[in-house]
Amino acid sequence: MKRLWTLLLVLLMPVMASAQEVDVSSVIFEHIGDSYEWHLFTTAKGPVAIYLPVIVRTHDGSWHCFSSKRLLHQSEGVALRIAGKGEPHEGKIVEADGSRPLDISITKNVLSLMMSSLLLVVLILLTARWYRTHDALKEAPRGLAAFMEPLVLMVHDMAKENIGEDYLRYSPYLTTAFLFILLNNFLGIIPFFPGGANLTGNIACTLVLALFTFFTVNLTGTRHYYKELVNPDVPGFLKPIMAPIEIFSALVKPLSLTVRLFANMLAGHIQIICMVSIIFIMAKYGGGLLYGMGVVSVLFGIFLDVLEMLISFIQAYIFTMLSSIYIGLARVKH
Repeated sequence: MKRLWTLLLVLLMPVMASAQEVDVSSVIFEHIGDSYEWHLFTTAKGPVAIYLPVIVRTHDGSWHCFSSKRLLHQSEGVALRIAGKGEPHEGKIVEADGSRPLDISITKNVLSLMMSSLLLVVLILLTARWYRTHDALKEAPRGLAAFMEPLVLMVHDMAKENIGEDYLRYSPYLTTAFLFILLNNFLGIIPFFPGGANLTGNIACTLVLALFTFFTVNLTGTRHYYKELVNPDVPGFLKPIMAPIEIFSALVKPLSLTVRLFANMLAGHIQIICMVSIIFIMAKYGGGLLYGMGVVSVLFGIFLDVLEMLISFIQAYIFTMLSSIYIGLARVKH
């Protein structure tokens, strides 16, 4: 947890007091942004990182696949580089002329997505294995099954209440979405590998999740749902006004899901990093101010860490609940 990280920073205060001033904004954007490497820690010899594969197709039609470590130096035979600060595609791979190639590289967020998805599958299979080998009617769940069952039943009851009689059709999707968001929210709080990636604080990830809900709603809606969109039951003079509003409302729903999850998780990451960065900012002053503000930073860091854990659960719950409500509204009958 980040509180372990902050306590470690306190132990390293004397070392930091003699270090150069840290660019806090760079640290924040490095953490919340995507990258072609996964930084693990820094030693006296330099940073230690996992260099991820770069896969690009340049404008001449050539495919190139190599380790991102080569981007730290001039690539051999490949005029590719990472755009520097202030350039149009800052932090992204560009060609010599500054244009972007087709980039399908395995970045930090992509690797985090793969690992979290694999971990979620393992958790589900291990839970299912317990139920296959035990009689749940005669024996209470234990271990992982005891942890997973309340979460699954919570989403199951939520779907039953908000969707109605055919809720079993949508319960698997809602459960998957809830567990996926919750798992990645918690992994984002952990400061060391395989945690620390800002996956649910990336708007591309939250947008895709919201689009899953959007297509589920609009591809399985009833006739009455579509009738209310284009021909709502209102007085005739209001139909030209209400129809565009209803359609616009249906299109805005995925945007609201996207921004709510993205903004809350991103803000939580930034707050914790800013609080921890106070130690680095005060390091150049030394003495009582350094240790005094270090203690304050640690205490508030622990508080924000616990608060972020609560928010992680709440945001997963809200996304799932709103998705079930939107599906329920689309399944309504006249």
